[in-house]
Amino acid sequence: MVILVLKLTINKMSLNSPKEIIKIAGNLAIEKDNYSAKKILTLSFLGGAYIAIGGLLSILIGGGIPGIAAENPGIAKFLFGAAFPVGLMMVVMAGAELFTGNNAYFMPNVLSGRQKWTAPLRNWGLVYVGNFIGAIFVAYILTHLTGVLASDPWSGVVENIAIGKTSNPFFKTLIKGIGANWLVCLALWMGMSAQHTSGKIMGIWWPVMTFVALGFEHSIANMFFIPLAIFEGADISWTSFIINNLIPATIGNIIGGAFFVGTIYWYAYEKNN
Repeated sequence: MVILVLKLTINKMSLNSPKEIIKIAGNLAIEKDNYSAKKILTLSFLGGAYIAIGGLLSILIGGGIPGIAAENPGIAKFLFGAAFPVGLMMVVMAGAELFTGNNAYFMPNVLSGRQKWTAPLRNWGLVYVGNFIGAIFVAYILTHLTGVLASDPWSGVVENIAIGKTSNPFFKTLIKGIGANWLVCLALWMGMSAQHTSGKIMGIWWPVMTFVALGFEHSIANMFFIPLAIFEGADISWTSFIINNLIPATIGNIIGGAFFVGTIYWYAYEKNN
């Protein structure tokens, strides 16, 4: 009986409650608001680079099995999604700034009046720029110049991904953007529920794998996928990338993270207390 009680106590202590997650997110938002612009840009460069590295690994693994993809496309999608979460793990555990995650972090504080709207807007703007630079760096320097994905079957996969992402109508990409960041921010929420590294890894992995396998649109990941295809010679313009994908995906990401996670969890676990 004593052993059972001890085990239950340890298990309870190893998991933060939803109310505690709101507090953790709020404290992180205050900490992030105190960063200088230089620090935000530095950490957001790393965040964009880490997400891009996750995308690179996904293409290498999920795009390197054309035979399996032809006969069992679900397995290929799963493997593509299974590799991608390493990027968000590096963001969370090594320390970096990510636009999409920050969409949720600030909302409980803003809605409760602990921070003004200028706090998230300043952070989101600077982080978005830094993420873009980091993702482009990995796309051009670490991927294009090294030729990691220049041969078949990966070269064709890179082009097909970018064409698919820039061919959808605005509203469809926006909806996919909502789904992507709803799941990304849930991954961060679940990561904050855990107090140990292994728990954080599992909390992050499942939702991120899910959004990638489902083909949802993550604006920061797309800052890697689509420019990489452009660098590799795909018939896609920068205008098409920005208008047809980046803008609607970004709007959807803000809705998915700020409303479906940050706002709804604030309403459920803080506003009604």
